[in-house]
Amino acid sequence: MKSTATGGAAAPVPPASASAPAPDRDTPPNARKSVTGTRKLIAAGFLLPALVLLGALVVYPIGYSVYRSFFDKSGDSFAGLGNYVEIFTDDTILTAVRNNAIWVVVAPTVATALGLIFAVLTERVRWGTAFKLIVFMPMAISMLAAGIIFRLVYEQDPNRGVANAVWVGVHDTFNESAGFPKARPLPVHPLKPGGGGSFVTKEPVRAGTPAQLPLVGVAPAKMPSDARPAAAAKPADGEVTGTAWLDFTRGGGGRPNVVDPEELGLKGIKVEAVKDGKVVASATAAADGTFSLPAAADGAQLRLPETNFREPYNGVDWLGPTFVTPAIIGSYVWMWAGFAMVLIAAGLAGVPRELMEAARVDGANEWQVFRRVTVPLLAPVLAVVMVTLMINVLKIFDLVFIIAPGSSQDDANVLALQLYRSSFGTDADLGVGSAIAVLLLLLVIPVMLFNVRRMRRETRR
Repeated sequence: MKSTATGGAAAPVPPASASAPAPDRDTPPNARKSVTGTRKLIAAGFLLPALVLLGALVVYPIGYSVYRSFFDKSGDSFAGLGNYVEIFTDDTILTAVRNNAIWVVVAPTVATALGLIFAVLTERVRWGTAFKLIVFMPMAISMLAAGIIFRLVYEQDPNRGVANAVWVGVHDTFNESAGFPKARPLPVHPLKPGGGGSFVTKEPVRAGTPAQLPLVGVAPAKMPSDARPAAAAKPADGEVTGTAWLDFTRGGGGRPNVVDPEELGLKGIKVEAVKDGKVVASATAAADGTFSLPAAADGAQLRLPETNFREPYNGVDWLGPTFVTPAIIGSYVWMWAGFAMVLIAAGLAGVPRELMEAARVDGANEWQVFRRVTVPLLAPVLAVVMVTLMINVLKIFDLVFIIAPGSSQDDANVLALQLYRSSFGTDADLGVGSAIAVLLLLLVIPVMLFNVRRMRRETRR
């Protein structure tokens, strides 16, 4: 039915058909018919391969490890909680638990602190980018390579180990080292042991009669570089003179108790004159081995004190039972401090600079700005770094296995290494190994839950 508008009146709108459905107020305009059922099938099809892999590679191993941890070594008899009891009663495994606790507390803290310091300082350094590249570079190598490097760094021999080479160099700068640690007299020589590692003359010496102090046991290559051919001492009135020399001729042909032309003087060796147990005079041999003592030495016995022969300082036993764990933690910090620095530097780039400038305008010094402004603003980033490193060190294995020698591996033991040792080898106990794996999982879960909660809080902001 049509109506014609007259006099400017609008045509009436025909009423809606009673059979047409009323529009839903919640339905947006132009909404299409729901195809949710089809979408679920498509989503399941895409997720199925990932779910299969997740179940095969994660869920099944975890479930089977929990199941296997309740059985004995052979896997035939039910052991109950026996394997878990062994974890907390066996001395070797307890050492691993204690070392893991040290790792979790020390390594992430030190690496994060160094990363924070490097990130803050490199902002004020002209070549900050190059410095960051150098610090981050260890992350480019594997744990295996880092372990081999630090196994060499911590070598006991100062001629091979960098750490002990530096340590011995510093020590010898402030403490004089012995010059002839393996020197000794022969039975035909006029010297005899004097107790405590020293040597004394068999007979008292007299003024005007040169004394002879020959020794052997020093390789010519180990002699002082400025040692000169030995010279026979000349008699002097009122003085006790003598010669201390290496009574050895390379290639043979030398005569005992005689200064031969090719024999070298014991430069720097200390000589003491002893009367009635007291030192009345002392001297140091020259480059040709000659020395001179005043008249007070007449009638005394000459003594070569033990300080001439003590073993040279060889540095610290870095891989011994005492220092092996701190030494390995040091290698870990060397690798991961760069990782912490990069993440913290990225967070530092987003810190509002006006807050720092406002603190400086209010009279705060740089330390106060760092402690009261920079660190609180970086707290979320620091938490990320700490949690990441804590999860990482809970499963540390490579560095400990490679760096720690067999003699001190028990002292450096950690749970991941003990898991490997208990699960493989000729005397493997898969029950205990599975229990250690479950313990590691239980230790990681709280850290992961903390990280998930923190990430959710950050998402809500």
